Amino acid sequence: MSQVLTNARLATLAEGSAGLGLVEDGAVMIEDGRIAYAGPRAGLPVSEGADVIDLGGRWVTPALIDCHTHLVHGGNRAREFEMRLAGASYEEIARAGGGIVSSLAATRALSVEALVETALPRLDALLAEGVSTVEIKSGYGLEIEAECRMLEAARRLETLRPVRVRTSWLAAHALPPEYKDRKSDYLSEVAIPGLHEAHRRGLVDAVDGFCEGIAFSADEMAEVFEAARALGLPVKLHAEQLSHAGGAVLAARYGALSADHLEYATEADAAAMAASGTVAVLLPGAYYFIRETVTPPIDLFRRAGTHMALATDCNPGTSPLTSLLLTMNMGATLFRMNVEECLAGTTREAARALGLLAETGTIEAGKSADLAVWDVESPAELVYRIGFNPLHARFFKGAKVLKEKGMPA
Repeated sequence: MSQVLTNARLATLAEGSAGLGLVEDGAVMIEDGRIAYAGPRAGLPVSEGADVIDLGGRWVTPALIDCHTHLVHGGNRAREFEMRLAGASYEEIARAGGGIVSSLAATRALSVEALVETALPRLDALLAEGVSTVEIKSGYGLEIEAECRMLEAARRLETLRPVRVRTSWLAAHALPPEYKDRKSDYLSEVAIPGLHEAHRRGLVDAVDGFCEGIAFSADEMAEVFEAARALGLPVKLHAEQLSHAGGAVLAARYGALSADHLEYATEADAAAMAASGTVAVLLPGAYYFIRETVTPPIDLFRRAGTHMALATDCNPGTSPLTSLLLTMNMGATLFRMNVEECLAGTTREAARALGLLAETGTIEAGKSADLAVWDVESPAELVYRIGFNPLHARFFKGAKVLKEKGMPA
């Protein structure tokens, strides 16, 4: 049976539409979990026996998408945060067992089931804010089986909640202690063969890496990207976060889905990404948490026509953030993005950054009926408010979902 959502105000975010693609007196028809019609209520096709839901004039947007997270991991770094606030140096924290070594040890110690259990509260927090799709990376196991367990846990989450999960192989995230000063060995013995094994198990949707002076060089990441290309997998990259290391141009050269962070990106980087269609995924939570002072070059991206997305970067060390609504506010206040950019960045452009724009991210006929219904006076309120969740209802593949813990209504 079809459903009709009527008496709705729509922000369709459809490409080619003016601004947010607003429809003041709108309706959406859903058939078999997909959008059959979206537009003015006056143009709604007749559907005998449809289940009609009156939305009372509420605003409807595409369901939100968090396109960059490290949602699955063991432990937390609250003690490290406390030490840093008390004036401890990076070296002092490392000697006390902090930093990525702490997350590595905690993650390696957990089974798939335990990783799922620890990740569920973080996922539920996102779903309760209207999120339908989440990208989840590996990167805290840094050995083949531990990395695979992370992605298996990510896959398992999709069976426990009404959510779409995309996974990224991020073994090229950092060097584990046992490979200190042996990057080449780590890539050839863990990151690349592990990718082949994870791909064999059906655990990988994309391949990621950290291109930075404290991680891997552009040349080293090219080796990983070549392995991904041989397997037919798309790539993405943490790039230009702490310095300019050539990651953005590398990502563009490989036609990456996205390059993420980008605080130190240049005009040439913006142009290369625009030409390749590589989305700039901006992560204000990490910028805020590590007290960065250089902001991503938003004006350069605008002038070049580079697509921009926003994401939480939820992770234990530099962005323990599980609110995409707060992320939008941070994108506006810290990075000076406008309302349209923030809303598109967590819907349409986030879908583009995951290679899912044909499936979700806008309210258009033919796409999955992934919708968020809001108790707000205007879409701008979703960006304007801080610490307030106005979600009224969420639809995932046409099924209405309760606000609490994202469970079916």
